[in-house]
Amino acid sequence: MKELDRIDRKILLSLQKNSRLSVGEVADVCGLSKSACHRRIKMMEDRGVIERYTAVLSAAALGYNVIFVVDLTLQGQSEEAMREFEEALLRIPEVLECQLMTGQNDYILRVAAKSTEDYEETHHRLARLPGVSTIQSSLALRTVKPWTGLPV
Repeated sequence: MKELDRIDRKILLSLQKNSRLSVGEVADVCGLSKSACHRRIKMMEDRGVIERYTAVLSAAALGYNVIFVVDLTLQGQSEEAMREFEEALLRIPEVLECQLMTGQNDYILRVAAKSTEDYEETHHRLARLPGVSTIQSSLALRTVKPWTGLPV
């Protein structure tokens, strides 16, 4: 795979900040012609560097005023137990992110809720998932760095 150069990185950073930029706008930022910029973007899409384009929604505007970080442990770590848990977890839309972890807990989740009372319902749903042994929830007081992209 060809290494990303300075211009590729500039394109990626621009698109991560605002994926609605036109090719012409990205080209202007990067000092390229529209056709050269389009070729580079297409090449990065074809290589899988750019997976998709998305909109970042305002949690507050949608009423999601609190975020919980949840450490979760299963009763067992067999492939089947983990698969059953993960498949069931995918059906809970309030779970924004789930990472399989090393260390003391099996998973760490980021969960959106409209209130602490709203989260209580989600907590009960998590507790009923297959194989769940323990749940430890922490309320995020404030988001310090809300960046959703990757360093380029």
